[in-house]
Amino acid sequence: MAVVFDKPTLLQRVAPIFQGFDLPLFIAVLLLAGIGLITMYSVGFDHGTRFSSHGRNMLLAAGVMFIVAQVPPQRLMSLAVPTYTVGVALLIAVFLFGIEKKGSQRWLNVGLVIQPSELMKIAMPLMLAWWFQRREGQLGSLDFAVALLLLAVPAALILKQPDLGTTLLVVASGLFVIFFAGLSWKIIVPPVLIGVLGIITLIIMEPSWCAPDVDWHVLREYQRQRVCTLLDPSKDPLGKGFHIIQGMIAIGSGGIWGKGFMQGTQTHLEFIPERTTDFIYAAFSEEFGLVGTLGLMLAFIFLVMRGLVIALDAPTLFARLLAGALTLNVFVYAFVNMGMVSGILPVVGVPLPFVSYGGTAMITLGVGLGMLMSIAKSKRLMQS
Repeated sequence: MAVVFDKPTLLQRVAPIFQGFDLPLFIAVLLLAGIGLITMYSVGFDHGTRFSSHGRNMLLAAGVMFIVAQVPPQRLMSLAVPTYTVGVALLIAVFLFGIEKKGSQRWLNVGLVIQPSELMKIAMPLMLAWWFQRREGQLGSLDFAVALLLLAVPAALILKQPDLGTTLLVVASGLFVIFFAGLSWKIIVPPVLIGVLGIITLIIMEPSWCAPDVDWHVLREYQRQRVCTLLDPSKDPLGKGFHIIQGMIAIGSGGIWGKGFMQGTQTHLEFIPERTTDFIYAAFSEEFGLVGTLGLMLAFIFLVMRGLVIALDAPTLFARLLAGALTLNVFVYAFVNMGMVSGILPVVGVPLPFVSYGGTAMITLGVGLGMLMSIAKSKRLMQS
């Protein structure tokens, strides 16, 4: 008698791949990706192939996110040390024989031109989460000192390029892990207070400290000019202050409802510099107004809150630290970009996640979200 076996359908074969995916996180990603595509079409339809290239970058990032989401956290943990080591080695190679553009030596030719500092945005939280997992249950002051050393080495190499924006992002990603690992508030509060006092002092002393030919020693001249321009952009309205002034004009001219889809005058008359990259938030605010801006912020808050819930429910210390740091990285990107375009933070060249044009940054975002999805998936599969 012949035995007949039921042949599984295509859906039945594909379904296990998507089993355990976090639906709220996936919805948040789709929502922000949709906003990014609409915005790029609106502000970049007359800017060459930016929209099609942006869509291609998003598809690549989605593919990377899907692949990384299949990697269990245990495997991610085993990749921490090799990834960090390769990242630091590449940064050293950049320092020795990197490619220089516009006064910065940030790129390396390895058959194709890459920017190794982007790798450290992922490698840093991965490495520190691995370190604290190894030291779980026996953490002491020396362990936090080692973590700070692991953070300081690549940060110093990136700052030397110089790339202040990426340095701040890498340092932030590492400090988030250290904070979540249980760093005492007694250590956190003094530097915060010193920073606040430093900002107040800088604001008070701005007329004399930002005078021509004043050397700050601790910062390069272009970095000093960025800070001084932030404090008073009207001093050089057609030069260093042009970006900030035009960004604020565009944001303010949008009003409550905005000028409408593809109707931004500041945007399409080329008053907004880098309107498809660093300053795309100004173009978005002009066309979609306060209502659109609040919607964009709520979408980011939704993503960040969901990421923190995933971190809270993660099954291991490594997964909790990594998920928390990756989630807050997205928050820092969005906050710094919106802040610098609005004139409350210095211009440091940080893209707005999902919205700004950029291939490397989009792929890095896909890797981070894939890791977050992997952690959420591992928890759901354990529960089932």
